[in-house]
Amino acid sequence: AKSVSAAAVARSFIFIDNPPIKNLAPLLEPCSNIKRKKTNVNRNVIESIVRRNESCCVAVLLNTKKNEKRIPEKDFLESVMTQLSPRQHQILTIARATGTVQVDDLAGRFDVTPQTIRKDLNELCDSRLLARTHGGAMLSSGVENVAYESRRQLAADEKQVIGQRTATLIPNNCSLFINIGTTTEEVARALVRHEGLLVITNNIHVATILMPCPKIDVIIAGGVVRRSDGGIVGEQAVDLIAQFKVDHAVIGASAIDDDGAMLDFDYREVRVAQAILNNARNIILVADAMKFTRSAPVRIGHLSQVDVFVTDRPPPEPIVELCQHSGVELEIAEAGHSFDSTTQAAQ
Repeated sequence: AKSVSAAAVARSFIFIDNPPIKNLAPLLEPCSNIKRKKTNVNRNVIESIVRRNESCCVAVLLNTKKNEKRIPEKDFLESVMTQLSPRQHQILTIARATGTVQVDDLAGRFDVTPQTIRKDLNELCDSRLLARTHGGAMLSSGVENVAYESRRQLAADEKQVIGQRTATLIPNNCSLFINIGTTTEEVARALVRHEGLLVITNNIHVATILMPCPKIDVIIAGGVVRRSDGGIVGEQAVDLIAQFKVDHAVIGASAIDDDGAMLDFDYREVRVAQAILNNARNIILVADAMKFTRSAPVRIGHLSQVDVFVTDRPPPEPIVELCQHSGVELEIAEAGHSFDSTTQAAQ
């Protein structure tokens, strides 16, 4: 597409599996209305090209001139970083440490107006270094998840309440899966006083939390241990999950799309999550409201596949409608509300 600047899309090269395409015209159709001059193309255009043919194998490169060279993504990002102000560098450092930043907190920290901070955040978000959230921003999460310790701090109170509410939905004397995630770990913490549980997990932290409980048996999947978060992934974990048919499954997701797609980052982790979906009678999805604002590249499944969805705030209207249409029970665990999971489990 000669009308599109290669520099404008240098950070958005597309690589997809399977046999090469003979005709690229259908893929490039979204660019057909661009005027015959160098024009910036935002990432939405590139993503729309990907969505048009996800089953094809092609590396799409848009050039303006025959001899124009592709700008490597690393060089592009280095160029962006050199253009940041000292305050923006510090904001990015804080976001990497905590996972999220708030306008009011930053304004007080740097002794500037909220409008100045919003301008900084807008520029960082335009550079794809951060992603906007309500009242602030968080690390951009398009292809790589936030570090484990930062995820633990994100919405920590909300995850705790979600965990407590979820524990009330799980009775004593039953079997369940618990998969990878900081929210599912909060469910495990809320289950420690349950009795007669058989818990199968691919999460080392969940096993560590429940191991001291004398009335809970824990089976941990074999496979590759991710050093980043203690998750166990791979075919061995999938094979173990497939040997069970349990009463309940508690699963998490890194992002939930408006169309109900449950998304994550590691396709190996997703394979285990899909096996869990296929081998549990009652599936409970646990996710805080921040997951509605995030994106991730790998599809776990669809919200219609779960039986109960526990979150901390009312979801966007499309999600609410989807739950109603699909018969998914929506549970809102409000922050500041405590739940006695032991009593309700016994009942």
